[in-house]
Amino acid sequence: MSGGKADPRPAGDGTTSRARLDRGRGALGPALELVHTGRAPTRAVLTAELGVTRATAGAVAAELEALGLIRVDARPGAAAGSQGRPSHRLALAEDGPVVLAAQVHADGFRAALVGLGGQIVATAPGCEAVDADPAKVLGSVVEAGADLLRETGRRCVGAGLAVPSAVAEPDGLALNPLHLAWPAGAPVRRIFAECVRAAGLTGPAFAGNDVNLAALAEHRHGAGRGARDLLCVATGHRGVGGALVLDGRLHTGSSGLALEVGHLTVNPEGRPCYCGSRGCLDVEADPLAFLTAAGREPGPEVSLLQESNDLIRHHYDDPSVRQAAEALIDRLGLGLAGLVNILNPDRIILGGLHRTLLDADPDRLRAVVADRSLWGQSGGVPILACTLDHNSLVGAAELAWQPVLDDPLAALS
Repeated sequence: MSGGKADPRPAGDGTTSRARLDRGRGALGPALELVHTGRAPTRAVLTAELGVTRATAGAVAAELEALGLIRVDARPGAAAGSQGRPSHRLALAEDGPVVLAAQVHADGFRAALVGLGGQIVATAPGCEAVDADPAKVLGSVVEAGADLLRETGRRCVGAGLAVPSAVAEPDGLALNPLHLAWPAGAPVRRIFAECVRAAGLTGPAFAGNDVNLAALAEHRHGAGRGARDLLCVATGHRGVGGALVLDGRLHTGSSGLALEVGHLTVNPEGRPCYCGSRGCLDVEADPLAFLTAAGREPGPEVSLLQESNDLIRHHYDDPSVRQAAEALIDRLGLGLAGLVNILNPDRIILGGLHRTLLDADPDRLRAVVADRSLWGQSGGVPILACTLDHNSLVGAAELAWQPVLDDPLAALS
């Protein structure tokens, strides 16, 4: 035919696809977070979770794939017994960008590269000595991470640091690195960012408290998934920390100092605490307290945490080990009961030595919490063990991934 009106462009052409993407651009971040946390394994689930059309969800998934963040299965398949149209499966890109995650604790430091989904791609050998100068320590851990990036050839989009101290906002100061020889108020975030830039790494740098970051990682990828109000209490190498995730967001208080649970008094006549008080959870329920109660002299061969864990796992029939463990369980339970009464969480997760104590005698710990809290009258709050290895490292990575989750296009441009 001639002289007639041109046919409209096909529905699947580039202009229409771009229009769909423009409508769904605000969904890129939420979509990535759904895949990142494992809540959208297929495009059908993604469509339902985002509340958009299939076409828009398809355009969003295609854009995330073009950014190198996810993979969309080109040949959708239906699960056995399922009905309806098969859906494309979504997965995180195995060769996608990574972030540098770093952790410093009383017995050393470690660096790792972490991809989306909390997947640890590579780790550097840990160091067992922590210098009194935070700049030297952070410079070393960043250089270890930079070596990993050179070896793997991966693109770095940010860096996150976990430290055993409350980190005050907005300045990123480590207020109380009690188990390190660092000065109180050390500007760890600024120092870390300077080290990251000096190493030639790209992307923003962040720092946070190690237990806060462990809770964030467990909420997104581990034992805390699905919880609305999650309480995490953990003891690593020294001291006790706590964290709270409310409605999916880490609660850090007005200036980053919330949930300093280590300074709850659980034994008024107990050991002097570094904070100036006495009988705090920090010195009554950590590995050093356990070894002391068990009559063991801490040795230089392994960390306090490993030595404590090994004693409980392999020598629990020793009366001195069992008695020491029961004493720590009772003090920990007393502290947890007070937190439950105040915070009313729907789940508690325990890490470090506390996870080992829970495994050793779960009934005793749950009974103490139930007996001392209002929850005991309504069935009790679930108490679970953390499930992620290196959850503080993974949590440090979550800090660095957050700008990408918020706005993938802006973060990766």
